[in-house]
Amino acid sequence: MASILIKSATVVNENKQFIADILVKDGLIEKIAPQINVTADQTINAEGLHLLPGAIDDQVHFREPGLTHKANIHSESRAAVAGGITSFMEMPNTVPNTLTQELLEDKYQIAAQNSLANYSFFMGASNNNLDEVLRTDIKNVCGIKVFMGSSTGNMLVDNPVTLEHLFAQAPMLIATHCEDEATIQSNLNHYKQLLGENIPVRLHPKIRSEEACYLSSSMAVALAKKHNTRLHILHISTEKETHLFDNTTPLKDKRITAEACVHHLWFSNKDYETKGNLIKWNPAVKTEADRDGILAAVLDGRIDVIATDHAPHTIEEKALPYLQAPSGGPLVQHALPAMLELYHHGKITLEQIAEKMAHNVAICFEIEKRGFIREGYFADLVLVDLNKPWQVNKDNILYKCQWSPFEGTTFKSTVKHTIVSGNLAWSDGKFTTDVSGKRLSFAR
Repeated sequence: MASILIKSATVVNENKQFIADILVKDGLIEKIAPQINVTADQTINAEGLHLLPGAIDDQVHFREPGLTHKANIHSESRAAVAGGITSFMEMPNTVPNTLTQELLEDKYQIAAQNSLANYSFFMGASNNNLDEVLRTDIKNVCGIKVFMGSSTGNMLVDNPVTLEHLFAQAPMLIATHCEDEATIQSNLNHYKQLLGENIPVRLHPKIRSEEACYLSSSMAVALAKKHNTRLHILHISTEKETHLFDNTTPLKDKRITAEACVHHLWFSNKDYETKGNLIKWNPAVKTEADRDGILAAVLDGRIDVIATDHAPHTIEEKALPYLQAPSGGPLVQHALPAMLELYHHGKITLEQIAEKMAHNVAICFEIEKRGFIREGYFADLVLVDLNKPWQVNKDNILYKCQWSPFEGTTFKSTVKHTIVSGNLAWSDGKFTTDVSGKRLSFAR
Protein backbone atom coordinates (compact mmCIF):
# COMPACT_ATOMS: atom_id res chain seq x y z
CA MET A 1 0.00 0.00 0.00
CA ALA A 2 1.45 3.35 -1.07
CA SER A 3 2.44 5.84 1.61
CA ILE A 4 0.99 9.34 1.25
CA LEU A 5 2.33 12.62 2.62
CA ILE A 6 -0.14 15.49 2.79
CA LYS A 7 1.65 18.83 3.11
CA SER A 8 0.38 22.06 4.65
CA ALA A 9 -3.30 21.18 4.93
CA THR A 10 -5.72 23.23 7.01
CA VAL A 11 -6.97 20.42 9.23
CA VAL A 12 -10.57 20.60 10.48
CA ASN A 13 -10.91 18.13 13.34
CA GLU A 14 -12.39 17.90 16.84
CA ASN A 15 -13.59 21.51 16.93
CA LYS A 16 -10.22 22.94 15.84
CA GLN A 17 -8.54 24.22 12.70
CA PHE A 18 -4.76 24.11 12.31
CA ILE A 19 -2.17 23.75 9.55
CA ALA A 20 -0.28 20.45 9.56
CA ASP A 21 1.34 17.69 7.55
CA ILE A 22 -0.19 14.22 7.66
CA LEU A 23 1.70 10.98 6.93
CA VAL A 24 -0.39 8.01 5.82
CA LYS A 25 1.23 4.58 5.88
CA ASP A 26 -0.18 1.04 5.73
CA GLY A 27 -3.72 2.39 5.66
CA LEU A 28 -3.37 4.39 8.87
CA ILE A 29 -2.56 7.95 9.89
CA GLU A 30 0.99 7.46 11.14
CA LYS A 31 1.89 11.03 12.06
CA ILE A 32 0.36 14.50 12.36
CA ALA A 33 2.85 17.33 12.82
CA PRO A 34 3.53 20.93 11.79
CA GLN A 35 6.18 19.60 9.41
CA ILE A 36 7.01 16.05 8.32
CA ASN A 37 10.15 15.60 6.24
CA VAL A 38 10.09 12.08 4.85
CA THR A 39 9.90 10.60 1.39
CA ALA A 40 6.52 9.05 0.60
CA ASP A 41 5.24 7.22 -2.44
CA GLN A 42 2.76 10.03 -3.05
CA THR A 43 2.91 13.66 -1.93
CA ILE A 44 -0.11 15.97 -2.02
CA ASN A 45 0.44 19.71 -1.78
CA ALA A 46 -2.58 20.73 0.29
CA GLU A 47 -1.69 24.39 0.78
CA GLY A 48 -4.94 26.35 0.70
CA LEU A 49 -7.04 23.18 1.02
CA HIS A 50 -9.06 22.03 4.03
CA LEU A 51 -8.65 18.47 5.30
CA LEU A 52 -11.70 16.92 6.94
CA PRO A 53 -12.29 13.39 8.21
CA GLY A 54 -14.05 11.41 5.49
CA ALA A 55 -17.82 11.60 5.90
CA ILE A 56 -19.61 8.52 7.24
CA ASP A 57 -23.12 8.16 5.80
CA ASP A 58 -25.28 6.12 8.16
CA GLN A 59 -28.21 5.77 5.75
CA VAL A 60 -27.97 4.80 2.08
CA HIS A 61 -29.88 2.56 -0.31
CA PHE A 62 -27.47 1.24 -2.94
CA ARG A 63 -30.13 -1.11 -4.43
CA GLU A 64 -28.04 -4.28 -4.68
CA PRO A 65 -29.19 -7.01 -4.96
CA GLY A 66 -32.41 -7.00 -6.90
CA LEU A 67 -32.83 -3.36 -7.94
CA THR A 68 -29.62 -2.82 -9.88
CA HIS A 69 -31.35 -1.05 -12.76
CA LYS A 70 -31.42 1.91 -10.33
CA ALA A 71 -27.97 1.59 -8.74
CA ASN A 72 -25.41 -0.85 -7.39
CA ILE A 73 -22.73 -0.93 -4.73
CA HIS A 74 -19.95 -0.25 -7.22
CA SER A 75 -21.57 2.75 -8.91
CA GLU A 76 -22.90 4.43 -5.79
CA SER A 77 -19.80 3.87 -3.65
CA ARG A 78 -17.80 5.61 -6.39
CA ALA A 79 -20.21 8.54 -6.37
CA ALA A 80 -19.93 8.66 -2.57
CA VAL A 81 -16.13 8.77 -2.64
CA ALA A 82 -16.18 11.51 -5.29
CA GLY A 83 -18.35 13.45 -2.84
CA GLY A 84 -16.04 12.96 0.15
CA ILE A 85 -18.02 10.14 1.80
CA THR A 86 -15.55 7.41 2.73
CA SER A 87 -17.86 5.01 4.61
CA PHE A 88 -21.51 4.04 4.29
CA MET A 89 -24.14 1.97 6.07
CA GLU A 90 -26.67 0.45 3.70
CA MET A 91 -30.30 -0.41 4.28
CA PRO A 92 -32.01 -3.82 4.06
CA ASN A 93 -34.95 -3.07 1.73
CA THR A 94 -33.24 -4.61 -1.28
CA VAL A 95 -34.69 -7.58 -3.21
CA PRO A 96 -34.82 -9.95 -1.48
CA ASN A 97 -35.16 -8.00 1.77
CA THR A 98 -32.18 -8.57 4.06
CA LEU A 99 -34.08 -10.57 6.67
CA THR A 100 -31.68 -13.50 7.23
CA GLN A 101 -28.06 -13.68 8.27
CA GLU A 102 -27.23 -15.44 4.99
CA LEU A 103 -28.73 -12.66 2.89
CA LEU A 104 -26.90 -10.10 5.04
CA GLU A 105 -23.58 -11.84 4.46
CA ASP A 106 -24.25 -11.95 0.71
CA LYS A 107 -24.23 -8.16 0.67
CA TYR A 108 -20.93 -8.03 2.52
CA GLN A 109 -19.42 -10.34 -0.08
CA ILE A 110 -20.63 -8.10 -2.92
CA ALA A 111 -19.14 -5.03 -1.20
CA ALA A 112 -15.83 -6.77 -0.55
CA GLN A 113 -15.48 -7.20 -4.32
CA ASN A 114 -17.02 -3.95 -5.54
CA SER A 115 -17.03 -1.11 -3.00
CA LEU A 116 -14.70 1.84 -3.31
CA ALA A 117 -15.88 3.11 0.10
CA ASN A 118 -15.81 1.41 3.50
CA TYR A 119 -19.06 -0.36 4.21
CA SER A 120 -21.50 -1.88 6.64
CA PHE A 121 -25.04 -3.21 6.21
CA PHE A 122 -28.08 -3.13 8.47
CA MET A 123 -29.90 -6.31 9.40
CA GLY A 124 -33.58 -5.94 8.55
CA ALA A 125 -36.45 -6.59 10.95
CA SER A 126 -39.92 -7.80 9.98
CA ASN A 127 -42.95 -8.90 11.95
CA ASN A 128 -41.67 -12.49 12.02
CA ASN A 129 -37.87 -12.73 11.99
CA LEU A 130 -36.94 -11.86 15.59
CA ASP A 131 -34.81 -14.99 16.01
CA GLU A 132 -32.75 -14.06 12.95
CA VAL A 133 -32.35 -10.48 14.17
CA LEU A 134 -31.05 -11.67 17.53
CA ARG A 135 -28.28 -13.64 15.78
CA THR A 136 -26.72 -10.43 14.42
CA ASP A 137 -23.01 -9.96 15.20
CA ILE A 138 -22.74 -6.73 17.19
CA LYS A 139 -19.06 -6.25 16.32
CA ASN A 140 -19.35 -6.60 12.55
CA VAL A 141 -22.81 -5.18 11.72
CA CYS A 142 -23.78 -1.53 12.14
CA GLY A 143 -27.29 -2.07 13.46
CA ILE A 144 -30.85 -3.33 13.07
CA LYS A 145 -33.23 -1.43 10.80
CA VAL A 146 -36.91 -1.18 11.70
CA PHE A 147 -39.38 0.40 9.28
CA MET A 148 -42.17 1.81 11.47
CA GLY A 149 -43.86 3.02 8.29
CA SER A 150 -44.53 1.53 4.86
CA SER A 151 -41.57 0.14 2.99
CA THR A 152 -40.51 -2.26 0.27
CA GLY A 153 -41.64 -5.87 0.62
CA ASN A 154 -42.24 -7.43 4.02
CA MET A 155 -40.47 -4.81 6.12
CA LEU A 156 -43.25 -2.79 7.74
CA VAL A 157 -43.06 -3.68 11.44
CA ASP A 158 -46.49 -2.76 12.76
CA ASN A 159 -47.15 -5.58 15.22
CA PRO A 160 -47.03 -4.05 18.74
CA VAL A 161 -45.87 -7.35 20.26
CA THR A 162 -43.03 -7.63 17.75
CA LEU A 163 -41.96 -4.06 18.46
CA GLU A 164 -41.96 -4.69 22.20
CA HIS A 165 -39.78 -7.78 21.76
CA LEU A 166 -37.40 -6.02 19.39
CA PHE A 167 -36.90 -3.04 21.67
CA ALA A 168 -36.58 -5.28 24.74
CA GLN A 169 -34.15 -7.80 23.28
CA ALA A 170 -32.10 -6.07 20.58
CA PRO A 171 -28.42 -6.59 21.35
CA MET A 172 -27.33 -3.46 19.49
CA LEU A 173 -28.45 -0.16 17.98
CA ILE A 174 -31.91 -0.06 16.39
CA ALA A 175 -32.33 2.49 13.61
CA THR A 176 -35.92 3.40 12.81
CA HIS A 177 -37.87 4.94 9.96
CA CYS A 178 -40.73 6.59 11.83
CA GLU A 179 -44.02 7.39 10.09
CA ASP A 180 -47.39 6.19 11.37
CA GLU A 181 -48.94 4.09 8.63
CA ALA A 182 -52.57 4.47 9.76
CA THR A 183 -52.26 8.27 9.68
CA ILE A 184 -50.69 8.21 6.21
CA GLN A 185 -53.42 5.96 4.81
CA SER A 186 -56.14 8.14 6.34
CA ASN A 187 -54.60 11.26 4.81
CA LEU A 188 -54.17 9.54 1.46
CA ASN A 189 -57.78 8.38 1.40
CA HIS A 190 -58.92 11.90 2.24
CA TYR A 191 -57.13 13.39 -0.76
CA LYS A 192 -58.21 10.56 -3.05
CA GLN A 193 -61.82 11.31 -2.18
CA LEU A 194 -61.23 14.98 -3.00
CA LEU A 195 -59.04 14.63 -6.08
CA GLY A 196 -59.21 11.04 -7.25
CA GLU A 197 -55.93 9.80 -8.71
CA ASN A 198 -54.75 13.29 -9.71
CA ILE A 199 -53.07 14.25 -6.45
CA PRO A 200 -50.28 16.82 -6.96
CA VAL A 201 -46.87 16.16 -5.39
CA ARG A 202 -47.16 19.37 -3.35
CA LEU A 203 -49.59 17.47 -1.10
CA HIS A 204 -46.97 14.85 -0.26
CA PRO A 205 -46.10 16.56 3.06
CA LYS A 206 -49.82 16.73 3.89
CA ILE A 207 -50.21 12.99 3.29
CA ARG A 208 -46.99 11.97 5.03
CA SER A 209 -47.70 14.61 7.61
CA GLU A 210 -46.14 16.08 10.72
CA GLU A 211 -48.65 14.10 12.76
CA ALA A 212 -47.66 10.81 11.09
CA CYS A 213 -43.99 11.48 11.85
CA TYR A 214 -44.48 12.64 15.42
CA LEU A 215 -46.82 9.78 16.40
CA SER A 216 -44.30 7.20 15.25
CA SER A 217 -41.15 8.93 16.54
CA SER A 218 -42.68 9.55 19.95
CA MET A 219 -43.75 5.90 20.15
CA ALA A 220 -40.22 4.76 19.31
CA VAL A 221 -38.78 7.06 21.96
CA ALA A 222 -41.27 5.76 24.53
CA LEU A 223 -40.39 2.14 23.72
CA ALA A 224 -36.68 2.89 23.94
CA LYS A 225 -37.07 4.60 27.30
CA LYS A 226 -39.17 1.69 28.59
CA HIS A 227 -36.60 -0.94 27.58
CA ASN A 228 -33.39 1.16 27.70
CA THR A 229 -32.91 0.40 24.01
CA ARG A 230 -30.11 1.97 21.99
CA LEU A 231 -32.32 3.84 19.52
CA HIS A 232 -31.32 5.97 16.53
CA ILE A 233 -34.17 7.71 14.68
CA LEU A 234 -33.41 8.38 11.03
CA HIS A 235 -34.26 11.37 8.80
CA ILE A 236 -36.10 13.70 11.16
CA SER A 237 -38.33 15.85 8.95
CA THR A 238 -40.30 18.09 11.35
CA GLU A 239 -39.42 20.77 13.85
CA LYS A 240 -41.87 19.19 16.31
CA GLU A 241 -39.92 15.92 16.43
CA THR A 242 -36.68 17.66 17.36
CA HIS A 243 -38.06 18.31 20.86
CA LEU A 244 -38.12 14.56 21.54
CA PHE A 245 -34.33 14.61 21.85
CA ASP A 246 -31.82 15.59 24.50
CA ASN A 247 -28.85 17.94 24.12
CA THR A 248 -27.62 17.83 27.71
CA THR A 249 -26.30 14.26 27.86
CA PRO A 250 -22.84 13.68 26.30
CA LEU A 251 -23.23 11.86 23.00
CA LYS A 252 -21.25 8.82 24.13
CA ASP A 253 -23.78 8.32 26.94
CA LYS A 254 -26.97 8.92 24.94
CA ARG A 255 -29.32 5.96 24.53
CA ILE A 256 -31.54 7.84 22.05
CA THR A 257 -30.01 9.72 19.10
CA ALA A 258 -31.31 11.26 15.89
CA GLU A 259 -30.29 11.98 12.32
CA ALA A 260 -31.05 14.78 9.87
CA CYS A 261 -30.71 14.38 6.11
CA VAL A 262 -29.28 16.86 3.66
CA HIS A 263 -32.51 17.21 1.66
CA HIS A 264 -34.47 18.17 4.78
CA LEU A 265 -31.81 20.82 5.51
CA TRP A 266 -31.85 22.20 1.96
CA PHE A 267 -35.30 21.95 0.34
CA SER A 268 -38.75 23.02 1.52
CA ASN A 269 -42.33 22.53 0.32
CA LYS A 270 -41.90 25.59 -1.91
CA ASP A 271 -39.51 23.54 -4.06
CA TYR A 272 -42.17 21.02 -5.15
CA GLU A 273 -43.32 23.56 -7.75
CA THR A 274 -40.02 23.33 -9.66
CA LYS A 275 -38.59 19.98 -8.53
CA GLY A 276 -41.78 17.90 -8.39
CA ASN A 277 -41.19 14.18 -7.77
CA LEU A 278 -37.42 14.72 -7.79
CA ILE A 279 -37.75 15.78 -4.14
CA LYS A 280 -40.41 13.23 -3.24
CA TRP A 281 -38.90 11.48 -0.22
CA ASN A 282 -40.28 9.56 2.72
CA PRO A 283 -40.50 11.27 5.16
CA ALA A 284 -41.56 14.22 3.06
CA VAL A 285 -39.73 17.50 2.64
CA LYS A 286 -41.95 19.86 4.64
CA THR A 287 -42.09 23.58 5.47
CA GLU A 288 -39.37 26.21 5.69
CA ALA A 289 -40.07 26.34 9.43
CA ASP A 290 -39.41 22.60 9.65
CA ARG A 291 -36.20 22.96 7.62
CA ASP A 292 -34.95 25.77 9.85
CA GLY A 293 -36.01 23.96 13.01
CA ILE A 294 -34.11 20.83 11.99
CA LEU A 295 -30.96 22.87 11.34
CA ALA A 296 -31.34 24.54 14.75
CA ALA A 297 -31.55 21.10 16.36
CA VAL A 298 -28.44 19.97 14.48
CA LEU A 299 -26.55 23.00 15.74
CA ASP A 300 -27.64 22.72 19.37
CA GLY A 301 -27.05 18.97 19.66
CA ARG A 302 -30.58 17.59 19.76
CA ILE A 303 -29.89 16.00 16.37
CA ASP A 304 -26.57 14.22 16.37
CA VAL A 305 -25.64 13.34 12.78
CA ILE A 306 -26.19 14.39 9.17
CA ALA A 307 -26.71 11.74 6.49
CA THR A 308 -28.21 11.39 3.01
CA ASP A 309 -30.86 8.65 2.76
CA HIS A 310 -29.43 8.23 -0.74
CA ALA A 311 -32.18 6.29 -2.53
CA PRO A 312 -31.94 6.46 -6.33
CA HIS A 313 -34.65 5.66 -8.87
CA THR A 314 -34.57 5.99 -12.62
CA ILE A 315 -35.67 9.28 -14.12
CA GLU A 316 -38.44 7.38 -15.93
CA GLU A 317 -39.79 6.18 -12.58
CA LYS A 318 -39.65 9.68 -11.17
CA ALA A 319 -41.52 11.03 -14.21
CA LEU A 320 -44.61 8.96 -13.34
CA PRO A 321 -47.66 10.63 -11.76
CA TYR A 322 -47.35 11.37 -8.05
CA LEU A 323 -49.13 8.24 -6.80
CA GLN A 324 -46.98 5.96 -8.97
CA ALA A 325 -43.63 7.74 -8.64
CA PRO A 326 -41.35 6.16 -6.02
CA SER A 327 -39.95 8.15 -3.12
CA GLY A 328 -36.24 8.81 -2.74
CA GLY A 329 -33.39 10.40 -4.63
CA PRO A 330 -29.61 10.25 -5.11
CA LEU A 331 -27.47 12.40 -2.79
CA VAL A 332 -24.09 10.90 -1.83
CA GLN A 333 -22.03 12.77 -4.43
CA HIS A 334 -23.49 16.15 -3.47
CA ALA A 335 -24.12 15.94 0.28
CA LEU A 336 -20.79 17.34 1.48
CA PRO A 337 -20.70 20.10 -1.19
CA ALA A 338 -24.26 21.05 -0.15
CA MET A 339 -23.29 21.25 3.52
CA LEU A 340 -20.20 23.28 2.59
CA GLU A 341 -22.56 25.61 0.73
CA LEU A 342 -24.50 26.11 3.97
CA TYR A 343 -21.14 26.94 5.56
CA HIS A 344 -20.56 29.61 2.91
CA HIS A 345 -24.00 31.01 3.75
CA GLY A 346 -23.04 31.27 7.42
CA LYS A 347 -25.48 28.60 8.60
CA ILE A 348 -22.98 26.02 9.94
CA THR A 349 -19.25 25.92 10.67
CA LEU A 350 -16.67 23.61 9.13
CA GLU A 351 -16.05 22.15 12.58
CA GLN A 352 -19.75 21.34 12.92
CA ILE A 353 -19.80 19.67 9.50
CA ALA A 354 -16.88 17.44 10.53
CA GLU A 355 -18.62 16.71 13.81
CA LYS A 356 -22.04 15.84 12.38
CA MET A 357 -20.86 13.97 9.27
CA ALA A 358 -17.90 12.07 10.75
CA HIS A 359 -17.08 12.35 14.47
CA ASN A 360 -20.60 11.84 15.79
CA VAL A 361 -21.45 9.01 13.42
CA ALA A 362 -18.39 7.14 14.68
CA ILE A 363 -19.42 7.79 18.29
CA CYS A 364 -23.09 6.87 17.75
CA PHE A 365 -22.27 3.57 16.09
CA GLU A 366 -19.07 2.91 18.08
CA ILE A 367 -17.06 2.53 14.87
CA GLU A 368 -13.51 1.40 15.49
CA LYS A 369 -10.69 3.80 14.55
CA ARG A 370 -12.62 5.95 12.09
CA GLY A 371 -14.35 9.32 11.99
CA PHE A 372 -11.46 11.39 13.36
CA ILE A 373 -8.09 12.64 12.14
CA ARG A 374 -5.96 10.94 14.78
CA GLU A 375 -2.66 9.07 14.76
CA GLY A 376 -3.33 5.34 14.66
CA TYR A 377 -6.76 5.76 13.05
CA PHE A 378 -7.63 4.60 9.55
CA ALA A 379 -6.78 7.22 6.95
CA ASP A 380 -10.27 8.20 5.76
CA LEU A 381 -9.70 11.76 4.64
CA VAL A 382 -11.13 14.35 2.27
CA LEU A 383 -9.37 17.44 0.96
CA VAL A 384 -11.68 20.21 -0.22
CA ASP A 385 -11.09 23.46 -2.05
CA LEU A 386 -13.57 25.92 -0.59
CA ASN A 387 -13.06 28.33 -3.46
CA LYS A 388 -13.40 26.24 -6.60
CA PRO A 389 -16.98 26.59 -7.90
CA TRP A 390 -18.62 24.01 -10.13
CA GLN A 391 -22.10 23.36 -11.44
CA VAL A 392 -23.95 20.05 -11.16
CA ASN A 393 -24.85 18.81 -14.65
CA LYS A 394 -25.39 15.58 -16.58
CA ASP A 395 -21.70 15.38 -17.53
CA ASN A 396 -20.43 15.23 -13.94
CA ILE A 397 -23.20 13.23 -12.22
CA LEU A 398 -21.79 9.82 -11.25
CA TYR A 399 -24.92 8.04 -10.02
CA LYS A 400 -26.08 5.13 -12.15
CA CYS A 401 -29.49 6.84 -12.44
CA GLN A 402 -27.72 9.87 -13.99
CA TRP A 403 -29.80 12.62 -12.38
CA SER A 404 -29.72 14.74 -9.26
CA PRO A 405 -32.15 17.06 -7.49
CA PHE A 406 -29.18 19.48 -7.38
CA GLU A 407 -28.84 19.62 -11.16
CA GLY A 408 -28.21 23.22 -12.18
CA THR A 409 -26.93 24.17 -8.71
CA THR A 410 -23.51 25.82 -8.48
CA PHE A 411 -21.50 24.80 -5.43
CA LYS A 412 -18.61 26.97 -4.27
CA SER A 413 -16.58 24.02 -2.90
CA THR A 414 -14.94 21.10 -4.71
CA VAL A 415 -13.82 17.73 -3.35
CA LYS A 416 -10.20 17.58 -4.59
CA HIS A 417 -8.92 14.33 -3.06
CA THR A 418 -10.50 11.47 -1.13
CA ILE A 419 -8.45 8.89 0.75
CA VAL A 420 -10.22 5.66 1.76
CA SER A 421 -8.50 3.36 4.26
CA GLY A 422 -5.16 4.78 3.19
CA ASN A 423 -5.77 4.59 -0.58
CA LEU A 424 -5.99 7.72 -2.70
CA ALA A 425 -9.28 6.82 -4.37
CA TRP A 426 -10.32 10.16 -5.94
CA SER A 427 -7.94 12.85 -7.11
CA ASP A 428 -8.64 15.97 -9.17
CA GLY A 429 -11.79 14.65 -10.76
CA LYS A 430 -10.59 11.11 -11.45
CA PHE A 431 -10.79 7.74 -9.72
CA THR A 432 -7.36 6.27 -9.07
CA THR A 433 -8.37 2.81 -7.89
CA ASP A 434 -11.34 0.47 -8.32
CA VAL A 435 -11.75 -1.11 -4.89
CA SER A 436 -10.30 0.05 -1.59
CA GLY A 437 -13.16 -0.08 0.90
CA LYS A 438 -12.94 -2.10 4.09
CA ARG A 439 -15.66 -3.62 6.26
CA LEU A 440 -16.40 -1.41 9.26
CA SER A 441 -16.01 -2.91 12.70
CA PHE A 442 -17.61 -1.76 15.92
CA ALA A 443 -16.23 -1.46 19.48
CA ARG A 444 -19.16 -3.07 21.28
